[in-house]
Amino acid sequence: MDLAEKTLSRELVYDGSFLKVFRDQVELGNGKQATREWVHHPGAAAVIPLLETGEILLVRQYRYALGRETLEIPAGKIDPGESPLACAARELREETGLFGGEFEPLGCFATTPGFTNEEIHLFLSRHSSWGTAVPDQDELLNLVLLPCDEVFAQIKDGRIQDAKTMIAFFLARAKGLL
Repeated sequence: MDLAEKTLSRELVYDGSFLKVFRDQVELGNGKQATREWVHHPGAAAVIPLLETGEILLVRQYRYALGRETLEIPAGKIDPGESPLACAARELREETGLFGGEFEPLGCFATTPGFTNEEIHLFLSRHSSWGTAVPDQDELLNLVLLPCDEVFAQIKDGRIQDAKTMIAFFLARAKGLL
C-alpha cells in the first residue's frame, strides 16, 4: 500500500514570529481524505561542548512550556540561509563563549514527527577557545561544567530529560567520541 499523503489544501492557522501552524486536507494512499494539523519549524542545531579536561559544558535554563529549569547542551534555531554547522557554532559562542575548534557531526533527528517538521542537527565540538558569551536578550543561562560520566548518570537517573541532549550523548558514545 502506498503510504504517501497528497496535500489537497493548506490553511495557515497561526503565523508567529517563530512558528507557523497549518491545517492541511490530505488524500491518503487508500484514496480516503484526512486532516493534518502541523507546526512548521525552521530546524535547529545543538552541540556537545567537550573541553580539553574531558568535561562537558552544559546550560541550565528555565523552559517556560515545562514550567521548570532544564540542563541541556547549547542549541538554537537555524536562521534563514544558515547551515546547521554555522548555527551550532553560533549558538555555542552565544550561550557559552566557546568558539572555533573542531566540530564532529553526530546526526540529525526528527523531534516529534507526528505534529512538526522540526529536525535538530547534532554536533560535538572539541579544541574550542574561550571568549565571552552573548546570549539572546530573552535568554537567561547558567553554565554547568560536568564530567562526561556524570552527564550519563544524570541521563540514566532522569535528572537530564532534554531529548536533544540525551540523543546527542548516545550518538557520541555510539561513535566512540565520548
